[in-house]
Amino acid sequence: MTVVLTGADYAAAVSAPGIVLVDFRAAGSGSSRAFTREFDAAAQRHPGLVFASVDTEAETVLAARVGVRSAPTLMVFRDGVPVYAEPGYLPGDSLDLLVATVRALDMPAVRALFPEPVDPR
Repeated sequence: MTVVLTGADYAAAVSAPGIVLVDFRAAGSGSSRAFTREFDAAAQRHPGLVFASVDTEAETVLAARVGVRSAPTLMVFRDGVPVYAEPGYLPGDSLDLLVATVRALDMPAVRALFPEPVDPR
C-alpha cells in the first residue's frame, strides 16, 4: 500500500525509523503514471517498508522545497537519512535492487561520512 503525503506530514514520514521511499508523481506525466504502477507493485513485494507518494501538482511548495524538478522523482530515506534521490522512471527489477542496496547500507558508516549539519544557534 502506498501512503499519500502532504506538506503537513512529509517531514515526520521521512524522518521515521526504517526505510521510506517517496515517489514524487504527476498525473499529467506519462512516465510518472508508468512508474506509479512499478512503485505500487514494489510496495506489495516489500510490505515492511513505507512507500509514499507526493502529488507534485497539488504539493508544489513541498516539491520545490525538496528540490523536485520533474516527475517522477524517487527519494529514499533510511532512519531519517536521505540515501537516494533521482528523477526518472525505474523498472521493477531496478527498484528491487535499490531496496536491497538500501537495506544493506552500513548506517553507522553512512552517518560517519555524512554527519548531520550543526545547528548554528
